[in-house]
Amino acid sequence: MLTGASLQLTGCAFAWPTLDLDGLGLYRPEIVQGNFVSREQRQALRPGMSRAQVKDILGTPLVASLFHADRWDYVFTIRRQGVAPQSFKLTVQFKADVVSQIESDELPSENEFVKRLVSEKKIVQPPLLQASEEDLRKFPAPAAPSAAPAPKAPLPTSYPPLEPATR
Repeated sequence: MLTGASLQLTGCAFAWPTLDLDGLGLYRPEIVQGNFVSREQRQALRPGMSRAQVKDILGTPLVASLFHADRWDYVFTIRRQGVAPQSFKLTVQFKADVVSQIESDELPSENEFVKRLVSEKKIVQPPLLQASEEDLRKFPAPAAPSAAPAPKAPLPTSYPPLEPATR
């Protein structure tokens, strides 16, 4: 039965992002890709800044294509068990090696981002493990223990050594 269930889950590998694995007790590794850019970093960017200044603030871009030499893309995604996946994107465009345009998603501040990474643990109360007299009467009384049967042959009084006497 367990093998059949694992084969069914393996066959539905494309559905993993939609499955609630927390309830199953399975471990799912954290996947982090790209550079996180905070709202504070985004606010520090200004048109007219050089590439070096942008790199000092944001770090190396995730995507810097030869076909789009005047565009840097900063993309960040994180998938963490128990927390909704998060994805942020920021694009910086240059003209003559200075910032001409900045486009981005709504970026969280550093504090907001940290709060998003923590999942609320549900505190589950254990069931009450106490039976009333009425509950106990529903079950038959245990049988009286019978006397243990006597051994058919006497047990040995000594056993052979586990290791040879001489080494």
